[in-house]
Amino acid sequence: MHPEHRPGQTGDESTLSTPRSLARLIRYARPALPRLIAGTVAALAASLFALAVPQVLQVLIDGPLSTGDAAAVLPAALLVFGLGAGEALMIALRRWFVLTPSTHVEAAMRNHLYAKLQDLPVGFHDRWPSGQLLSRAVSDLGLIRRWLAFGLILLVVNFIVILVGTGILISINWALGLVFFIACIPLWFAGFRFEGRYSALSRRSQDQAGDLATAVEESVHGIRVLKAFGRGKHALRTFAAQAEQLRGTELQKARLDASIWAWLLVVPAIALGACLLVGVWLASQGQLSAGELVEFFGTATVLAWPIESIGFLLAFALDTRTATDRFFEIIDEENTITDPEQPVRLDRPTGALAFEGVRFRYADAPAGTPDLLDGIDLTLVPGETMALVGLTGSGKSTLTALTTRLYDVTGGAVTLDGVDVRALSREELRAHIAMAFEDATLFSASVRENVLLGRPELGGDDPDVRAEAERVLTEALAIAQAHFAYDLPEGVDTKVGEEGMSLSGGQRQRLALARAVAAKPAVLVLDDPLSALDVETEALVEDALRRVLQGGGADGTGTGTTALIVAHRPSTVALADRVALLEDGRVTAVGTHAELLRASAHYRFVISSLEEEARRERTDTGIITVVPEAADFAEASASGTQGTEGDR
Repeated sequence: MHPEHRPGQTGDESTLSTPRSLARLIRYARPALPRLIAGTVAALAASLFALAVPQVLQVLIDGPLSTGDAAAVLPAALLVFGLGAGEALMIALRRWFVLTPSTHVEAAMRNHLYAKLQDLPVGFHDRWPSGQLLSRAVSDLGLIRRWLAFGLILLVVNFIVILVGTGILISINWALGLVFFIACIPLWFAGFRFEGRYSALSRRSQDQAGDLATAVEESVHGIRVLKAFGRGKHALRTFAAQAEQLRGTELQKARLDASIWAWLLVVPAIALGACLLVGVWLASQGQLSAGELVEFFGTATVLAWPIESIGFLLAFALDTRTATDRFFEIIDEENTITDPEQPVRLDRPTGALAFEGVRFRYADAPAGTPDLLDGIDLTLVPGETMALVGLTGSGKSTLTALTTRLYDVTGGAVTLDGVDVRALSREELRAHIAMAFEDATLFSASVRENVLLGRPELGGDDPDVRAEAERVLTEALAIAQAHFAYDLPEGVDTKVGEEGMSLSGGQRQRLALARAVAAKPAVLVLDDPLSALDVETEALVEDALRRVLQGGGADGTGTGTTALIVAHRPSTVALADRVALLEDGRVTAVGTHAELLRASAHYRFVISSLEEEARRERTDTGIITVVPEAADFAEASASGTQGTEGDR
């Protein structure tokens, strides 16, 4: 995705100020606040112990050392040692207090983000590159954790230490303290300018890192295609160009960092030099004792690190502010597909599915664009199998996606047993309607876990539940002709790898089909789930599916399952009791295959196109099969003959 058109990005930075933006983290950090506050107190105590050392030295120099009282030197030395030990102890306590709770905050935010991503509709994921989401879930949250445990505490503590230390310097000698304070004023102007410029660069850098993650992910997932077409070098050049953009942005950040560091190192050094000159002169005039001079510069030395760290901590805070804004871009995203306040319950749905005046258009469609679905009226009676047929772009896949509310209709309604699907909870709706897609997606889990994904109640160690799970798994694999699963290295417990890429396309499709069948839905929606199968396997799967759809089980017993099938092959049409013809987003004809062949010229054209495509597929794969012309198929259908693909 082009970096200037990222979803959710309205500008270079949030409209909130940095403190208000970071304050939004309190809702997640609240459980950890007691220990974070304790860590802040420990860090402050450590710094105050360090500030106390020069005060002891002043007393030691102006007292025992100047009077020659050797007996008083040892207690003063022990006090300095005690202050140093106390500082070390407080630093250790600070780390102990903050490290664990900050990881809990990160985990809570990551869990919330993941839950939000699962809850958001498919339309959101259509717009957002996966790399952008991944960078927010990993690098941005890691940055926030480190800032809470380190950056925030030191920023607060160092600011307090600078104020206290400046007060001590003024109390020692107001003239010296005033010189030191005035000399450091340019730091505030430099910091103000730094914040505005660095914030924009920080946002750009993190967005570019997300784009780079997307490029890596796409290349890894598409490695077979890149290798097959010899486009590895092209992908490398594209990646290198994006990486160079990120490098350029990081260099700009580094230059800004260097400029603020220059101010933070040079200005205090000049201030100390000026104070040294004034201090020596005051001492020579008897207005300042040697002990007070040592105290002043000892205190200034302790303040050196807090002052120098301000630039780093400010940059850290700005990076965290950007990460926070990016995180809340997802959390604040409005979910347009939600559960009703009082969802309707369907205990035993019959599977009556209806589309009543359904209209649909994508939310980001340009003004004036016609609806993709324009008044669909279609009814499936319980146990009926209906095929959706139409040319590419007619709206078949979009129509099936409306059944489980992957998208919501923009007009009309989809009903299940007479109940608008929007009146059901999404969890219940998707338990009653199962889908299998042409692009089969598997997860990095075992075959068993992938197939039983829609049956969470079959998990656990109860013997009866495990026996039922095994029965359902065996039946679903048999229906999908996925017997190959038992020949894998560990059988059905074999991990299929990321997205199941260790399997062939046909194997992935069969497991995805088995997953849909195993869910035992009232309605089964199939979006061309057999496109990657060979002719013989396709015929076997269709025969098993026919028995399931007609009888509700592999053995042909039961009440039957309502099915809506997107047909991209003539053989798939043979599964259907009726066929619906989609044309330009409308259902223009409904009937049996034979009836539509006789009555609809467009349907004959669509079927002929599907047959020609199927013939090309078989020719390309070296399989020679006799495929009937539309008239021959119509004659066979009219006479009640429906053979398998192998028969035809």
